[in-house]
Amino acid sequence: MTTLIQKLREERPLIHCITNIVVANFQANGLLALGASPVMADAIEEAAEIAAVSSCTVLNTGTLKKDTVTSMLLAGKSANQQGIPVVLDPVGAGATTFRKEAVLRILKEVNVTLIRCNAGELAAIAGVNWRFKGVDAGEGEADITALAEEVAHTHNCVVAVTGPWDIVADQHGTSCVTGGHPLMSHLTGAGCLLSAVAGAFLAVAEEDPFNAVTTALAFYKKAGEKAAEHASGPGD
Repeated sequence: MTTLIQKLREERPLIHCITNIVVANFQANGLLALGASPVMADAIEEAAEIAAVSSCTVLNTGTLKKDTVTSMLLAGKSANQQGIPVVLDPVGAGATTFRKEAVLRILKEVNVTLIRCNAGELAAIAGVNWRFKGVDAGEGEADITALAEEVAHTHNCVVAVTGPWDIVADQHGTSCVTGGHPLMSHLTGAGCLLSAVAGAFLAVAEEDPFNAVTTALAFYKKAGEKAAEHASGPGD
């Protein structure tokens, strides 16, 4: 973990975020605190150009619009052309038909390096029955580890399913990351920021995305634990 963090802070990778209006500022400040350099650019006119000069592109569907989907596709394809990692955070993928279709279209047209999601979003991508609750994880009875492995194989990427404990899967194996603190689930945008943090780690990880994602998740949980030691409640 220490080696990747040091490398990240030395290289200060530029992380391109097409994200939602709720968390844009939180994500940008979180990346700055980590040592990365954020750029929050979602205009159709510049999405591809920004992605081409960035170190990673993060696509977050939290407050999705038709034009945002177009920007995400342009940015994702541009990143693919440059060999730059792409992170997809399919916020609320199962909440509406529009979101699910947009997420599936992105996965069809863009080579995604990492899908960072909760259990409900994973179920939506996999086409499994699930009781959705807006953008929250909802409830279901599926084997999440098996689903993560299936989606990772289908889309040839790393899948990170986060919650009380995190599951990381790719075509070669699966890992579980424990730790963190319950207060983290009461902080708006904690998962969205995690997707950007994972993107920053991927930007400096060279040819080992699985290790980069696992390290990012472990780092984030440790940061949550340390923050909780000084907190009396969410945001305090």
